Amino acid sequence: MNVKDRKEREVDNETIAGILRRVIAENGRDHIGGYAFAIACLMVVAATTAFTAWISETVINEAFAHKRGDVVLLVCFSIFAAFVLRGLATYGQAVALSKIGNSIVASYKRRLYTHLMALSIGFFQEKRSAHLTAKINQNISGIRDVLNMTVTSVARDVLTLVGLVGVMISKDWLLSLITFVGAPPLLLGLRYISRRLRLATREAVEANSRVLGAMQETIQGISIVKAFTMEDELGRKVEGIIKGAENRANRIARLSERTAPLTETFAGLAISGVLAYAAFRTIYSNVAPGALFAFVTALLLAYDPVRRLARLQVSLERAAVNARMLYEILDTVPHQRDLPGARQLAFSEATVEFRDVRFSYGNGEEVLKGVSFLAEGGKTTALVGPSGAGKSTIISLIPRFYDPQSGVILIDGQDIAAVTKQSLRNGLAYVSQQAYLFEGSIRDNIRYGRPEATDAEVEEAARLAYAHDFILAQPQGYDTPVGEQGMTLSGGQRQRLSIARALVRNAPILLLDEATSALDTESEAAVQKALDQAMSGRTVIVIAHRLSTVVNADKIVVMNEGLVVEEGTHEELARRPDGVYARLHNIQGGFLELTVGAAAT
Repeated sequence: MNVKDRKEREVDNETIAGILRRVIAENGRDHIGGYAFAIACLMVVAATTAFTAWISETVINEAFAHKRGDVVLLVCFSIFAAFVLRGLATYGQAVALSKIGNSIVASYKRRLYTHLMALSIGFFQEKRSAHLTAKINQNISGIRDVLNMTVTSVARDVLTLVGLVGVMISKDWLLSLITFVGAPPLLLGLRYISRRLRLATREAVEANSRVLGAMQETIQGISIVKAFTMEDELGRKVEGIIKGAENRANRIARLSERTAPLTETFAGLAISGVLAYAAFRTIYSNVAPGALFAFVTALLLAYDPVRRLARLQVSLERAAVNARMLYEILDTVPHQRDLPGARQLAFSEATVEFRDVRFSYGNGEEVLKGVSFLAEGGKTTALVGPSGAGKSTIISLIPRFYDPQSGVILIDGQDIAAVTKQSLRNGLAYVSQQAYLFEGSIRDNIRYGRPEATDAEVEEAARLAYAHDFILAQPQGYDTPVGEQGMTLSGGQRQRLSIARALVRNAPILLLDEATSALDTESEAAVQKALDQAMSGRTVIVIAHRLSTVVNADKIVVMNEGLVVEEGTHEELARRPDGVYARLHNIQGGFLELTVGAAAT
């Protein structure tokens, strides 16, 4: 089986009917009143359209054959009333369906956001964030379109067509039968088009997601792009992606618009044949023209619903592909769930212990190969070692961003796998190497650490983080917007705000992941003062490449190639001539001696 066949089988797994059943099951009950009103309006539209065709026989016969003016006035008034009623009904159904559609889109946005927040860190590392965002934006309307197209097609187009066909049969059943002889080939042709369109739509969504993802990625890294004069190279790359998306969009256009020549050809044959037949009957058989005129009117009015219904399966295929791709995200099962009966984590000393913990990312090589150590409550434990030793992985396992393959992690003797993630993370504060700020004010970003914190507690946390003075120097003080990802602030300022966010959380355990490694010397000094405040009286697990930042730790755990190879204080480890820590000490020795000397004085 080739790649194309596999893709076609993949997108065929869930049919339009299956998608429709799921969408109705999830949304029908909530909007049954609105849909009932819209359907009633659409039925009025269908009835008035059929009435217009049916009454035309009376107009022709009474006006031109019998010359009865009184009847003509009454009939014309009824036609006028039918058009007014149809206009009001069309307005009512359009507004009702728009409100329902907007409500469905908003509901799925909320549902998607909630579901994404429940997924593990691993999911987001496997998916490019820009690609994921673009994919959601493109597919969110698929749910709405599936429902709205189904309702309008059934309640308006199908009922209108049924009414008009009824008029045609009542006027001339034999001519009606001949007219629709060509329908089966038309339906087969449309089915073939819709099957080919299904795969093309999925490919187009993926291509457009890559385009938007590439643009977002470039915007986010614009300083690097300009610094390394990457404009031309990235331009060529994005041009290729855009060209691919353009080709797929053109393919969809070619497939979608193939319905036009099919339906137009069918309509042309039917209408021209009926007109010829009607003319010859009137000319040679002296048949009253009223019935044939009504038949032709019904046939002409039936063209629009037939054309829309002919495109329905094609349009539904596109909407169903969008809905299916959205459900692929919603159906992603969270990798980490609280165990049945998981209890709340109770903190006492806030001691953290690793016992023979093994871990690997996906099916890759083991990153941790049986790690065991104890971080005593109220003390600072530093993790040091060369890059790739597994230090950041340890920090990620404590909040259960990931779960180990074997071994246990204990906090105050409680296995963190057996407690709720919410209670676990409520007892942790985290400061990463790259301080991330969210859109909003400085006050908002600090308060994210504990939403119920008062303004006084927020400002006290900022003082402890040595951020209060620079905050007051901002144009609006604590209410100053930080800009996208805090880009209006310096790296040191952003880092001190992230420390303030950790402080206001007032958690018993503090995790520091190389919180000063990306800063200049002056900023590092200010941030280090803030960290000293944050670390006071808490259990702290800190990663640092610079040994000068951990010389005063109560315990240093040295890691190498996924194993704990040494433990002890700075003085103890530095005296081991053949140890990993001593080697790192010798490499960084000059700067370290200055730091230790300054601390001693």
